[in-house]
Amino acid sequence: MRAFVFPGQGAQYSGMGKKLFATNLTAKRYFLRANEILGFEITQIMFEGTPEDLKQTKVTQPAVFLHSIINALSKDDFSPEMTAGHSLGEFSALVANGVLDFEDGLRLVAQRSLAMQKACEQEPSTMAAIIGLADEKVEEICAETEGVVVAANYNCPGQLVISGQISAVNLACEGMKAAGAKRALPLPVSGAFHSPLMEPARTELAEAIAATEFKLPKCPIYQNVDAKGNTDVLGIKSNLIAQLTSPVKWTQCVEQMIKDGATSFYESGPGNVLQGLIKKVNREMQVNSF
Repeated sequence: MRAFVFPGQGAQYSGMGKKLFATNLTAKRYFLRANEILGFEITQIMFEGTPEDLKQTKVTQPAVFLHSIINALSKDDFSPEMTAGHSLGEFSALVANGVLDFEDGLRLVAQRSLAMQKACEQEPSTMAAIIGLADEKVEEICAETEGVVVAANYNCPGQLVISGQISAVNLACEGMKAAGAKRALPLPVSGAFHSPLMEPARTELAEAIAATEFKLPKCPIYQNVDAKGNTDVLGIKSNLIAQLTSPVKWTQCVEQMIKDGATSFYESGPGNVLQGLIKKVNREMQVNSF
């Protein structure tokens, strides 16, 4: 079975989507429509902007979403039998699956990015990558650390990202290194994504999702919150809302997709981060760019 996966924030790069725009008429139409919906020339920033330009809150998440989903929708051989996305990528996976139309997906992504930025501004917070420590030990140290710090991204075996208040994340990193972690690296992010500190954004996103039409998926979507193949619209909505304050169970998603019959994975979007993570989950799996 063909599983299509979509990356999240951090995959962006200068020039992303430029070749697609220039060589594919369907893609060009989607990009121009995106400019209209957003009310600014996001294509100009994607194609010609600096890495710093692409870090703007209103740009980063829509840009990755646009590159990912337009790349998929503009190709004749796009035929997913399963979909999944890492964090932000879940919105691309929902459009790819027919649950959301392109316009509604872009609007929700734009609203999500601004809501997350507002939540980040309410309290200084951050994230850190923990390399070479068992998931259970990371969870244990987070639970024992004073302040708000939680496991946020289960990326692959031996690579877990923690998220929370700056002081708590720093304390937890010291504990991780003392417990034998190979590395505990602070990440250059503006806030504590996938932690309880995103609660204000979760509330705001819930209102936007409630006002948006969701259709039955064409095939199962494996969501970050429960790592199961979901086809129920109410469940999909609930998981999408909960995702902002819950961990991204990417390792578990990949494992479940393989268990359910995935034989090949195709990553659509900027970069190839997910291909690397999937290979670390299962070295035997066929992974490709799309």
